[in-house]
Amino acid sequence: MCLDKIIGTVIDLNVPVIADMFNFGQNLKEMITTKMSTYTETDLDDVLIEELIDEKQIILYNDDVNTFDWVIESLIKVCKHEVQQAEQCAHLVHYTGKCAVKEGSYDRLVPMCTALLDRGLSATIE
Repeated sequence: MCLDKIIGTVIDLNVPVIADMFNFGQNLKEMITTKMSTYTETDLDDVLIEELIDEKQIILYNDDVNTFDWVIESLIKVCKHEVQQAEQCAHLVHYTGKCAVKEGSYDRLVPMCTALLDRGLSATIE
């Protein structure tokens, strides 16, 4: 039920104590509404930009130990890559020495990077 409707009903019933409690609720609602209205679209854009700036990447590095098949299998299992994406990343790692294989928040990437390391791959979060 809408807070305005409840307050109106309580006031109509002339119940002063309960009305005072609901007036407090109305005042709180007005304070929250006023505070929220001070945020502009620019403020919200700044928050989104800040979230994007905080994006990290798992960087997978080339080594002389792991096979293409193992790297591809690991990327599919750990990073949820499609086969073609995993193959492309494996080739990029092989020919350029490294490849960003996953992007996201640090907290989301830590378990994936750890799983890649547990599989013997060389990876960091940057």
